[in-house]
Parts: sequence; C-alpha cells; structure tokens
Amino acid sequence: MHDLKNKVAIVTGGANGIGASIVREFVKEGVKYVAILDVVENTGAALENELNTKYGVGTVCFFKCDVTKSDQLYDVFNKVKEAHGGFDILVNNAAIADDSRGGFKLQIEVNFLAVVTSSFKALELMRVDQGGKGGTIINVSSVVALSHDLGLLPVYAGTKSAILQFSCRLGMDELNSRNNVRVLTMCFGATDTNILKTCKSFDEEVTEVIREYFLTCDMQSTEAAAQGVVHSYKTGNSGTVWLIDKNTTLDITDKIKKANEIMSADLFT
Repeated sequence: MHDLKNKVAIVTGGANGIGASIVREFVKEGVKYVAILDVVENTGAALENELNTKYGVGTVCFFKCDVTKSDQLYDVFNKVKEAHGGFDILVNNAAIADDSRGGFKLQIEVNFLAVVTSSFKALELMRVDQGGKGGTIINVSSVVALSHDLGLLPVYAGTKSAILQFSCRLGMDELNSRNNVRVLTMCFGATDTNILKTCKSFDEEVTEVIREYFLTCDMQSTEAAAQGVVHSYKTGNSGTVWLIDKNTTLDITDKIKKANEIMSADLFT
C-alpha cells in the first residue's frame, strides 16, 4: 500500500479536465506539493490560486510548459528538484485528439513522444541505482488502446496504444527491481472532458459523428477518473494496467498479458 501524504508530484496537462481533478485529489490526499504543467495559463493560474487559498500557499504551483519542448519540460523538473530535493510522482496526462491532416504530427508529439521524454527524465532523476529515492510514473493511455471497435481516430488510438506498450515494458520487474521506480498505466473510458467533444478526424464527416457521440453518450466525471488514479497509485504494482471506466477501477494487467500471449503464440515456436 502506497501513501500520498507528503509526496511531491508533477502533473502534465494539469490545468483542465482529468489533470486538474488529479491535482485536486492529490492535495486532498495530503500531497505536499504539486507542480501543474500546461500551456493554458488562465485556468492553470486560477487552479493554483484556488488550491493555495484552500490548502496553503505553496501547495501547488503552475508552470506554463509545452511538453513537446524538452528544454521547457526539463527546466520544470529541475526547478522542482532544486526546491524539494526531487519528486515522487509524475503523471503524464497531457494529450490532444487531433487526427486532422494538419494536426496529427503534433498529436503524436504531445500524446506519445512527450510521454517518452518525460518518463525517461523522471526515471533518470528518481532511480535509486543512480542516486535517486525511487518514485512512481503514471502514464495515461485510454480504453481505445484496448479495443478495435473504436476505430474512428486511428492516430489518437495509435498514440494511446503506444503508451500502453511503452509503459508496461518500462515498468517490468527486471527494471523496477533495480531502479525502484514504479510505472502504472491508466486506461480511461469515456470521461466528461472537452478533448473528445472537440476532436478532429482526417475526415470531416467522421469528426461530426464522433463529436455527436461524445455529446450524448454516458460519461464518467473527471473526479471519478482521478479517484481511480489515486486508488491505482495506492495499490498498484509496477507494470500494472488499470481500466477506469463507468466509475469503476479495475486492474486489467492479467487480461493484457493474456491478450499478448494469444497474439504471440505462434511467433516463438
């Protein structure tokens, strides 16, 4: 059982939606300090003011940061390390849903490349075999990485599938036993945020179909999603995958392993 009290955390995409709810749940649980990283200044500053007023000055700090710019990302990580002696938790939550021909490259950079960059930097700073104190990396995938039925945003689904594979391998026992850095993967189901309500496909008709669906479907709240993250943090082993959907949090690691075994059954015989 892992405790959030007195931990130092960094949350990317933390100014709105699920990210903001994760920040709120963390401070409720007694996290000592949260660095909120986002490109949206007004909501980030408002969240900082709200939580510092409620929980005490210095509980959270907003940093305007484009996660696709490694120099900006590293600068925040280093500032948190200098101020607090390191950090214990990184949540890679920042994401966009833009499969349009003008936006898909940025989507890959935000949704996947930035997650790899951020995870490797956190691992470098956290790992006990290189002088760190250990910690936890939480990477946000999606239910679209688990099903071929939701195929209308192929690039978005591809980035979330890549996160799933990357995180499972980064969190394997062979690495965790040496570095003492847990890696957990969150797969959120339909959640009441703007990201999919404003998504873009490479096909305008598909865009309208998807947006209409997410305007009318039954979705869990961002608070429920964030509470699932807290539960997973407290109870999850490194390399585990969690489905947070319909206000329920499930460890689906065994299902992921079984699916991989089925897909690779004839490859090594």
